[in-house]
Amino acid sequence: MIIMGHWLWTSVVLAALIFECRGADGVTQSTREVTAYEGEDVSLNCAYNTSLSAPSLFWYIQYTNDYPEYVLRKDVIGPGDIDDRFKERFDAHLSSITKLVPLTIQRVQLSDSAVYYCALKPTVTTRYTAPLQKHLVHVGVYSTLCFFKSMEGVIHCSKK
Repeated sequence: MIIMGHWLWTSVVLAALIFECRGADGVTQSTREVTAYEGEDVSLNCAYNTSLSAPSLFWYIQYTNDYPEYVLRKDVIGPGDIDDRFKERFDAHLSSITKLVPLTIQRVQLSDSAVYYCALKPTVTTRYTAPLQKHLVHVGVYSTLCFFKSMEGVIHCSKK
């Protein structure tokens, strides 16, 4: 009976640890659609939850009828990285306290109309093996930007 009780307790603890590790990681993009006038600054929300002490968060952009493209990476430790095409007007600040990494776009332009995705690392795979951490690609729902050129109406709104 003691062996059975020990086995059951160990199983429950292991199950709780597995659930905690798998269930804790993810991102949430609370804003589904953002509308702005050309020239305004826009911030797209992304909240994250992870059991990792030093996560990396990514932002991707997807233009209409195209595939997602890398914009930037922010790390808790270190400066992160940003694609040269976006350095002038795009930025994000990762806060490990508030667990937020909002993407800020300065002086929005009509060409910024797109779907924006937030993602949490680890998303590790190697060339010769199966994914090391399967199901840990956490992409938020998405945020869509719509732009006004004047008070008369929407010029462009990209939706997927």
